[in-house]
Amino acid sequence: MPDRPETWAWLSAWLQIHMPALYAGGLAFMIAVWRVIYTGGKLRQLALEAPLCGLLGVGVSYGTELIGAPQGAGVFIACMVGLLGVETSRAAAQKLLDRKVDSL
Repeated sequence: MPDRPETWAWLSAWLQIHMPALYAGGLAFMIAVWRVIYTGGKLRQLALEAPLCGLLGVGVSYGTELIGAPQGAGVFIACMVGLLGVETSRAAAQKLLDRKVDSL
């Protein structure tokens, strides 16, 4: 790949566009890891919860406008997903969706 600078240019442009989402997902992942360790969770919970929180963090960082939050709030919301965990985030999303559907 050193002889193909267009590949490096493409990778650099892709990273520049998607860095906020990757950053948000990474932070959600690390916060979930520390939360599970702090609360004394098992290795199985750590192996499942942290990647799920990281992936949810990437997702919510792209969907901030859907809930009426500014684009810059994506990292904060992703960190809250990591702090609260998958089950709490699922319950909050369900409550939000139920409220939106009822208002239609």
